[in-house]
Amino acid sequence: MSQKVTAPPFLNDFFQESFIIRKHIQEFLGLDSQTLELKFKHSQQEMADLGHKDFDWSEVKDFYSDKVGELYLFELGAWHLASHEYIADTLRLVADYAMGKVLDFGGGIGTHTIGAALSPAVEQVIYCDLNPINLEFVEYRAKQMGLSDKVVCCSDVPEEVKFDTIISFDVLEHLPDPIECLLDFEEWLNPEGKMILNWYFFKGFNQEYPMHLDDPVIVDNFFLKLQGKFLEVFHPYHITARCYRKKSPKIRSL
Repeated sequence: MSQKVTAPPFLNDFFQESFIIRKHIQEFLGLDSQTLELKFKHSQQEMADLGHKDFDWSEVKDFYSDKVGELYLFELGAWHLASHEYIADTLRLVADYAMGKVLDFGGGIGTHTIGAALSPAVEQVIYCDLNPINLEFVEYRAKQMGLSDKVVCCSDVPEEVKFDTIISFDVLEHLPDPIECLLDFEEWLNPEGKMILNWYFFKGFNQEYPMHLDDPVIVDNFFLKLQGKFLEVFHPYHITARCYRKKSPKIRSL
């Protein structure tokens, strides 16, 4: 029997209006509502077309920093609105474990940054993303939500900073070497910290995700490294995201 899952009160704004994402994008870009809906409608196909045309694994950073532009706002905004209940459960998971200093790596349109920053257990969220338009947009969203004092936006992870929580959603499949990123997470995470991730190592049934990694050797090695370094923490939500903690030396030796 399914049960309705409750959420902490600080997430109420998301369940009412998805943190006002539609209004935020419309005002940030100065669009009328009809134009915005058309942008949402065609964004996934336009992103796929751009990927088939311009994506190159040797120039990943340039693609996401220079080529996707505001199209990513539309594509991610449309997906978040269409997947409201799914995103709600990712936010519940973040709310369960986020605390102290949080890193949102590749944070996109900032929904999870906002969810984490609203938590009273969180001191600060470092939002990190390559796309300069995303950075400006999340700074705008944080200001609109009254969270500018808790959210710091940057294109690179600050050096020599340790985090109590690392979150990264739908990012690893966009990297040529997700193992390198995983090892960075291990270094950046405090010993008792939690890491919440998901991935989608699949280009789609009709190649609709040309920017996704699906090399079986790289993917196998990624999972081997993940299982060697981290221990999964169970959660009850029906989502692809998983929560991890570092393995203790005793567990690693078993």
